[in-house]
Amino acid sequence: MNKKKYYITTPIYYINDVPHIGHAYTTIAADIMARYKRICDYEVFFLTGTDEHGQKVEQAASKQGITPRELADRMVYGFIDLWKKLNISNTGFIRTTEERHRKVVQYIFKKVFEKGDIYLGEYEDWYCIPCESYFTEFQLKDGKCPDCLRTPDRLKEESYFFRLSDYTERLLEYLESHKDFIMPEIRYNEVTSFVRGGLRDLSVSRTSFQWGIKVPMNERHVVYVWFDALTNYLTGIGYLEDDEHFQSFWPCDVHLIGKDILRFHAVYWPCFLMSMDIEPPRHIFAHGWWTIEGQKMSKSLGNVVDPHEIVETYGVDEFRFFLFREVPFGLDGDFSKNAIVGRINGDLANDFGNLVSRTVTMVNKFLKGKIERPKKKNGIDENFEIETKKYVDEYKKSMDAFGFYKALQSCFDMISIMNRYIDSEAPWRLHRDGDERLSTVMYNLWNGLRILAVLFYPFMPEKSQKIWDAIGIKSSVDKASLEDEENFYYTEEISEITKIAPIFPRIEG
Repeated sequence: MNKKKYYITTPIYYINDVPHIGHAYTTIAADIMARYKRICDYEVFFLTGTDEHGQKVEQAASKQGITPRELADRMVYGFIDLWKKLNISNTGFIRTTEERHRKVVQYIFKKVFEKGDIYLGEYEDWYCIPCESYFTEFQLKDGKCPDCLRTPDRLKEESYFFRLSDYTERLLEYLESHKDFIMPEIRYNEVTSFVRGGLRDLSVSRTSFQWGIKVPMNERHVVYVWFDALTNYLTGIGYLEDDEHFQSFWPCDVHLIGKDILRFHAVYWPCFLMSMDIEPPRHIFAHGWWTIEGQKMSKSLGNVVDPHEIVETYGVDEFRFFLFREVPFGLDGDFSKNAIVGRINGDLANDFGNLVSRTVTMVNKFLKGKIERPKKKNGIDENFEIETKKYVDEYKKSMDAFGFYKALQSCFDMISIMNRYIDSEAPWRLHRDGDERLSTVMYNLWNGLRILAVLFYPFMPEKSQKIWDAIGIKSSVDKASLEDEENFYYTEEISEITKIAPIFPRIEG
């Protein structure tokens, strides 16, 4: 039987700087959803990559006295190496300098031109090189770029234009009939308001620099970097190269992006696709930004967070967990060392880690390391199973809607009922009294830990495997099926359960 398909992407990241917490945040979010969909029995294609063209790449290379290609070849490994360190399970990786991508961009540019949606004209207005965005005088804020507040350049040059204005009504109709196209709702409202204001034709080529993909019908021009970059979502899934693969995964289920690049994805991209008679993606999710101890992250302040350093200090899974436990996905968040230490010591060491240690110790001590078939149940035991199922259902609903914060809260609600269950049923007393309910209570706790490990797996894959190992499960948690594992069951196919070191050591000092 063919599996359901799921296609998720991150933006492709500019290679003129090293990756920071913002890059890590988007990519870990995509990895969490990709892992979740896999344990829900989907075949997942997860694409990330690097954006290697454009004027600011050309300028950065020139400052270093090297070619743009040399800069790209050097900088791309900063992303590849970090994704390995963060345990990112991407299926594909795309570089815009690849030959397969050049072919797709030139093919699409020519196709849209031949349709009459691209025409040759002259551009005269403001252009922000760092943001790679065009602005009118009206859109500037005190003469500055409205996004980054830098001074833009006044441009006047021959340019090809995409007839974006012709798609105003069509895009509005699409937005109004697909209310969940852009998430969260506040971003949907922003885009709808922008489109209602009317769209201007968009310059889609440049002649003032050379580092980019050549316009196929006029090689004096290079393709505008966003027309080039957005097309990666087609290239990466096999467009023009493997039609069967492309058709099986397109339309993309979700583009995960930062809110700063929402307009490109939610306005330009669907219009480009409509021009090509290709269905737009199903969803675009634009998340917030991270500040650092209350301040905006910037090189000049010296507060840019290096993900490598955080991972070395606190651990990969702890970092992954913190980012999505600390703030609801979609909102802005604030990173501080006190906050991550508080989450590790509180949520992980005290609550979850202590539950694992108590349960494993009691199985080892009271049942000689083996889970027994439950012998006698009462209403408390039945209620425990009902409550667990309720929290699993809440978790799944939250995950399907990118509610990572709520999903984790469901996990901690389940941890709370498990800790209360231990305190109220007192397995040590049942063991002392020779009560048959001991087997039932420990069976329930074993099942609860097994299920929790699967629920936490998308966020903390390595720690989840350690928990499965600790409770005697011989298989790999990344091969688990949530549909099977969310139900309580008994099995003799487990290893002996013995003492373990703390799964989440406390951070002292």
